[in-house]
Amino acid sequence: MSRADQINPIDLLLKLFRTFVANGAADRCLPQHLANITAENIHVVGAGKAAAAMARATEKHFARPISGIVVTRYGHAVDCSYVDVIEAAHPVPDEAGAAAAKRIVESLVNLDQTALVVCVISGGASALLALPDHPLTLEQKRSITRQLLKAGANIEEINCVRKHLSAVKGGKLMQKISPASALTLCISDVVGDDPSVIGSGPTVADPSTCQDALAILDKHQVTVPKTVRSRLLSGELETPKPHDPVFEKSSVIVAAKPSACLKESAALARKLGLRAINLGAAIKGSANEAAKEHADLIRLMLSQSPNQEPFVVLSGGETTVKVTGNGKGGPNTQFILALSLELQQTAQAYAIACDSDGIDGTENNAGALLRPDALQRAKELGLDPQEHLDNNDSYQFFKELEDLIITGPTLTNINDFRAVYVVPNQAWIKQKFKTQKPALCHDSAGVLKFIQLL
Repeated sequence: MSRADQINPIDLLLKLFRTFVANGAADRCLPQHLANITAENIHVVGAGKAAAAMARATEKHFARPISGIVVTRYGHAVDCSYVDVIEAAHPVPDEAGAAAAKRIVESLVNLDQTALVVCVISGGASALLALPDHPLTLEQKRSITRQLLKAGANIEEINCVRKHLSAVKGGKLMQKISPASALTLCISDVVGDDPSVIGSGPTVADPSTCQDALAILDKHQVTVPKTVRSRLLSGELETPKPHDPVFEKSSVIVAAKPSACLKESAALARKLGLRAINLGAAIKGSANEAAKEHADLIRLMLSQSPNQEPFVVLSGGETTVKVTGNGKGGPNTQFILALSLELQQTAQAYAIACDSDGIDGTENNAGALLRPDALQRAKELGLDPQEHLDNNDSYQFFKELEDLIITGPTLTNINDFRAVYVVPNQAWIKQKFKTQKPALCHDSAGVLKFIQLL
């Protein structure tokens, strides 16, 4: 009996996900970057789903009174001794986020050149640190955010627009921190780990332009007020660039990266005796397309070696959903539902797809599980998987199957996690691939490059 025969697939998938999340926890990734700080006057500010946990980890490290204010999503607060924690709405900003941003800016006014501002930023900061630039109102900013989300804009596009419509993002917060110094610690939730994109980079120089923001708005047919369009066209809403002297006293560290966390999950799978194929943390684009690409890869691997042992395919990144229906569900549950249809009869496939922050889209689940009998159980319950997929109603589909994964807030945010555990169905493989080879995957997800290395 091989070691793979002794593995409970669902337990395995959950362990891999927990390992991924644990390696992005604030108390694991921050302390090493605080060790050499000698400043006496330390002030903490920040925003994001992990901001409160990051503030607490900073407090624990110094073990002495420090000051500060951070804003996090509702339900993501933790007790801090010295740093004030404010909760606000995500992904569409609210008045609480705007009030928190104003308080953060006000807290910086009296800092001098001897002060060090530790700025803790994680995914979610863009919506939570909501201080629209004049003349944009908070309600107008909400409308623009909703339109971009519904259109399926990716995080880089959304944050580019946010930076140019904000009084604090895109390096503008650093302008308010000066003459104090700043150390920005980031937990990355973006493909490529670019600090200027993480949380819209409030203390980081911004290479994007007003013209870039306008192009994104036009691409997704987003309606904006004429006054805002006019200020973007004129360049009045431009962000500070890398050569700006305000960044001379600013340093930035990405303390947790999704790619490193994914490697730890792959290492665990290999330790358990499995072949683990790590596609990396750069998968992005449509959730449906990502499901097809994963399925294509699995079919190709099975066609090349039908007698192989069970294996696991892992990936990270961030997929999107262009909403055309009126159902509920985020990109991870959409991915799992699409994958269930793609892998029909191919093999015994178990899969997990979850957002590392514990919230997939706007619902209460982190993601969902796929079991080999999912479509059969759906049929018995009178559920049409294709209909649910087309209606963007993956949440209700997996709720009926009792296969939603509900973790609550994880207090970190290192992007999405996917793992597919495959037990080859050898009889089907031999019959299917006797006359037919599966299509190659699209290289947009980096999968084709991997196939060439098999």
